Amino acid sequence: MHHAILGPGGIGGLIGASLAHSGERVTMVVRPESLANYPGHLHLESTFGTYDEAVEHASTAPSADLLWVTVKAPQLEQALRSIPQGSAFSGVVPLLNGIDHVARLRARFGEPVVIPATIAGESERIAPGRISHPSPFAILSVSSSGRTLLEGTLEKLKKIGFTYRFVDSEATLLWGKLVFLAPIALSTTAAAVPIGEVLANAAWRRQFEACVYEVCAVAAAEGAMVDAEKTIAGILKLPGSTRSSMQKDVERGNPPELDAIAGPVLRGAARHHILVPSTQALAAQVEHRSRKIA
Repeated sequence: MHHAILGPGGIGGLIGASLAHSGERVTMVVRPESLANYPGHLHLESTFGTYDEAVEHASTAPSADLLWVTVKAPQLEQALRSIPQGSAFSGVVPLLNGIDHVARLRARFGEPVVIPATIAGESERIAPGRISHPSPFAILSVSSSGRTLLEGTLEKLKKIGFTYRFVDSEATLLWGKLVFLAPIALSTTAAAVPIGEVLANAAWRRQFEACVYEVCAVAAAEGAMVDAEKTIAGILKLPGSTRSSMQKDVERGNPPELDAIAGPVLRGAARHHILVPSTQALAAQVEHRSRKIA
């Protein structure tokens, strides 16, 4: 299959290099100003192995079997402008954080084409075409609507080290990641320390755990099947050195995905009249830190 990767960052690079290593044809879609200097291969240093894989690259998205959307949420609108109106895809697979991007992509490509998905795992672009994936896992959760189109590709990724699952409930799929991600991202960024240090500090841990319960309450009100205790237990298994991408963005002076990650929780809480004081406090601290550093 031919895969176009819209967003050559940490997640896009991980997916692109892994697909190329599996024998798939991959085109990385990069910004026009970066095209001339973008390497013709991806170098991936992963817990699954170290790969150097040849890929194509272009400044506009070509027609392809699958379009993987791996930009960060604030970059989505600009990235969509790199897709010509005539480009055609059998499936569009977004791996963005948050919830709201799914409706935006369906408005652009049509509902049947968009296959909601999430990915769990830490991956970072350390230079153009160079990707570091230090997590011992990369977990793809995919809407069951994409089973026929994607299962063969996902089986190839599984042979490398990925795990995957199909999820029938779209609310559970999307909120299932957010209940995990939002407390980690908000607490590590607000505290400016890895998750292990958050959990080792009594005050930060109380706020973090309260955030988990709040996000799960909103998720349940939105129709998702989630469990706060299991979420906390899963987070406790993470390496203590884990740092969120939001934390890294703020440290670098880049805009954090605050609206994509905290926004659905805060807006959902308002809709359902649910109190989320810890989430609100953490989001305010992140916003303060990002403005101060920027």
